[in-house]
Amino acid sequence: MTPAAFYAGSFDPITNGHLDVVRQACRLFDELTIGIGVNPGKQPMFSEQERLSLIKTVCGPIASEENCTLKVATFSDLVIFAARRAKSTVLVRGLRDGTDLDYEMQMAGMNERLAPDLQTVFLPASPNVRPITATLVRQIAAMGGDVTGFVPAAVAEKLAARFGTGDKGVIV
Repeated sequence: MTPAAFYAGSFDPITNGHLDVVRQACRLFDELTIGIGVNPGKQPMFSEQERLSLIKTVCGPIASEENCTLKVATFSDLVIFAARRAKSTVLVRGLRDGTDLDYEMQMAGMNERLAPDLQTVFLPASPNVRPITATLVRQIAAMGGDVTGFVPAAVAEKLAARFGTGDKGVIV
């Protein structure tokens, strides 16, 4: 039996890059908990409940396909506390590039100091999803751009409903 893993993020919104990490994690672990970080000081685009629902919708089939038990939880404290509540022993982190690596190495080091019982595992993003970030997806969607290549269909529909579609420019 493999250890249970915990994959934390804001997932606002969940992107194809996140799904890439989820797919890889589900291949490695029998159980994966996706932890949605809730920061009371930030105003997310999607509510906690919307993100929870979207994650279950788009990640559930991936977990089933890989024979992995998927759980989704929210947390507003340290990731190490949330991982322990989920009975996870591994923290999963996705890496897109060297900038991510520098930041994630710092986080892994701090987490190890705070919780030596938790192991961080880095999963490299597949080349086709490396440039995708939730921040860029939100910006593109807010400005009327097509995000269908960057997010699952259910997320694209939610974004389209939130922002509408069409040309936002004016030609004079």
